[in-house]
Amino acid sequence: MRFTNLTRTAGIGSNCYRLDLENDSVILDCGMHPEHVGRDSTPLLENLGNNDIRSTILTHAHQDHVGCLPLLQSQHPVMPVLMTAGTARIADVMLHNSVNVMMRQQEQLSLSEPPLFGHRGVEQAARRWRTCPLERPLTLDGDRASHESQDPTVTFYDAGHILGSAGVMIRAEGKKFFYTGDVNFQDQTIQTGARFPEEPVDVLVMETTRGDAVLPDDFTRQKEEERFSTAVAAALNKGASVTIPVFALGKTQEVMALVWRMQQEKIIPATPIYVGGLSSKITAIYDSMASMVPRKLPQLHLMDAVAPYIAGSQEIQSLNPRKRAIYALSSGMMSEHTLSNIFVRKVLPDPAQYLFFVGYADPNSPAGAVRRAEQGSSIQLGEQGDTVPFNCHREEFIFSAHSRREDILNYAIKVRPKTILLVHGDQAAIEWFTRKLYEALPGTTVLSPPPGIPIEL
Repeated sequence: MRFTNLTRTAGIGSNCYRLDLENDSVILDCGMHPEHVGRDSTPLLENLGNNDIRSTILTHAHQDHVGCLPLLQSQHPVMPVLMTAGTARIADVMLHNSVNVMMRQQEQLSLSEPPLFGHRGVEQAARRWRTCPLERPLTLDGDRASHESQDPTVTFYDAGHILGSAGVMIRAEGKKFFYTGDVNFQDQTIQTGARFPEEPVDVLVMETTRGDAVLPDDFTRQKEEERFSTAVAAALNKGASVTIPVFALGKTQEVMALVWRMQQEKIIPATPIYVGGLSSKITAIYDSMASMVPRKLPQLHLMDAVAPYIAGSQEIQSLNPRKRAIYALSSGMMSEHTLSNIFVRKVLPDPAQYLFFVGYADPNSPAGAVRRAEQGSSIQLGEQGDTVPFNCHREEFIFSAHSRREDILNYAIKVRPKTILLVHGDQAAIEWFTRKLYEALPGTTVLSPPPGIPIEL
């Protein structure tokens, strides 16, 4: 076996990995870096050359894992792509939205290069997608594997991250290779925790996102939900609104479920909630698959039970934050020209407003700038140099869809791999995992694969 990290830059970005087996090559994920545009946002696909790729395996539909899939498929048009049914449904929506974003960027940034792919490219790519069940061995073409088959097999396991997310076990050459993808072992509000195999493996490729995130000793998800509920109720009881920048996929649905439960338990009064158009499309997929996938509250259909108002780029201009409501608007990073960025410009200067953060924000993003800003300062929310005074209430909550570092560490100890490859994390996160793994598994080789350099396993 040989492993190559095709992520263009170290850290979290255009996640993509190549696994070379004895007679086949497999790609694991093919993401787009959210902070870059054009070729700079892509994985190192040029390193693939004209080599045949047997198949691509997709763990979930977040942009940093799926965003460049049509580009890869255009270079390998007959290659099948394996993913769960939930991932396929969401990936279709996310990739068409990505085309719209790239077209807007081309106009706003006066880019000379055309978008990496168009709507037709997404439609053509989707024809080669193969939807796969959980916990059933399959061939690399996505067919059911026979017990007698000596060919490599792939098995998907629920990763507990978002709808459709999966970890992947590949069995080949008498070895077991397991890729966690993005994983959460703890239950969320509607998403149940990961159900990964606990048998020993030879190679473990594991995400390290929260390796530098230190939680209080007494932290629990339940306590954090109670703290969030208390804060939302206090704001609404004052007649104020609450603005929550969220990712359209995953975080929006978790927040909607929290709001629904708070209303059911009479913690907050019936309150209008606003979400964006992409969020509503993804939430409708969550609803349609509620009883078909591992999840909590399988009877809860968010679009019916919460009945959110849908805000587009035109409607957001006229919305008044002084109207008591909950505004769960994407993007979670508050990227320029998104609904949250536009609306927060009205919220930040007003001392009567409440701005709550519930997920990760890149320090270099507008959301990152707001989170570290001092009260009374001015914040730059775009490239034009315009600043907005920061006077509103701000509070942060920990509702990460990524697992606590201790839980991932415990999983690695449980499966006792011969080799561990650390990916999907910044340098501080990888260093923490490296140190802890060497202490717990002194006989295991622990590596952080640099971009573009093959590693023999």
